[in-house]
Amino acid sequence: MVQKEEKFKKDGVVSESLPNGFFRVKLQEGGDEVMGHLAGKLRINKIKILPGDRVVIEMTPYDNKRGRIIFRKK
Repeated sequence: MVQKEEKFKKDGVVSESLPNGFFRVKLQEGGDEVMGHLAGKLRINKIKILPGDRVVIEMTPYDNKRGRIIFRKK
C-alpha cells in the first residue's frame, strides 16, 4: 500500500503580498522566508490575507522554500 507523503505545518507571519495569490511568509522558528500560496478553502471562502497576518503554512519535505497557506490566525 502506498503511503501519503509527510506534510508538516509551521507558523509564520506574512511579510509581503505578491501577484497571483502568492505571499512571502517569514517562519517563526528559524526565521526563514518561504513563498506561500493560498489553499483552495481560503480562496473559495474569500478569506483575505494581508501583510502582518499570522498564518499556518503546510510544507512538504521535498521543497523547503514553498508552501501552502492553510489557516489565518486571529
